Amino acid sequence: MEKREINIAQLDRMHSGKGFIAALDQSGGSTPKALAQYGVQESSFTNDEEMYTLVHEMRTRIIKSPAFKSEYILGAILFENTMDRKIEGEWTADYLWEKKNIVPFLKVDKGLADLANGVQLMKPISNLDELLTRAVEKNVFGTKMRSVIKEANTEGIREVVEQQFKVGLQIFEKGLVPIIEPEVDIYSTDKEKSEEILKQEIKKQLSLLDKDVKVMLKLSLPTITNYYSELMTDPHVVRVVALSGGYGQDEANQKLSQNQGLIASFSRALSEGLSATQSDDSFNSKLEKTIQEICAASIT
Repeated sequence: MEKREINIAQLDRMHSGKGFIAALDQSGGSTPKALAQYGVQESSFTNDEEMYTLVHEMRTRIIKSPAFKSEYILGAILFENTMDRKIEGEWTADYLWEKKNIVPFLKVDKGLADLANGVQLMKPISNLDELLTRAVEKNVFGTKMRSVIKEANTEGIREVVEQQFKVGLQIFEKGLVPIIEPEVDIYSTDKEKSEEILKQEIKKQLSLLDKDVKVMLKLSLPTITNYYSELMTDPHVVRVVALSGGYGQDEANQKLSQNQGLIASFSRALSEGLSATQSDDSFNSKLEKTIQEICAASIT
């Protein structure tokens, strides 16, 4: 398969558009939690297929909402199962771009390995090439993959960043833009030191890239305000986005608003307060308030 050309309209939107990325990619073990937060208990399903049908209904409700619009949202990150399902007869990624003008991304990692050297690397992604081929066929723009840093361990953080960029290059070679996500645990006792090591390792890996390679970075909200500003000016970096990392919606927005140029890629903070039992008016009103607040924090 020849490398696909990156969609320039989507690239431009991600690079310079105003708004944030909606993370709708809870999967595996986090799906029951996402459903429970939405008011759907585990007793409502008996197997994975039923569970994923329910979560697709939740995500479809969010995506189809009049509050979920490109005025505020630049992109949306999908789980594989969501990419492989349809909304109103269209593949989810096509619906996002063609109906909403929102850029589709795909979560590709398979979860985290056990803690070692103060970090959790990604588990091997055994079907990555096949998954990327399907993502290209379904008109996905980019991907996302997560590792976690628990301690300021130089060797462990280097391993995380090297693994992220190695897989990221494989993704870019397929014609997709990788979101590299080495999350620093917000509860880490040496979070600021971890961020210092992390930034140096990211800068080192960026310096090794060929000039045409494009990546995005998804990082925890930094301890020091504007700490990642210099990464935003690197020619390889399309955008630097922030994860909420367990902060509540208000605290995440407050921290985000202090970091100029940093935009949100929130998951839990996005769906906070939404419920399956809400009327459409109530659901849409709550979602609109949340989206506008996250967007406002992203464009300060």
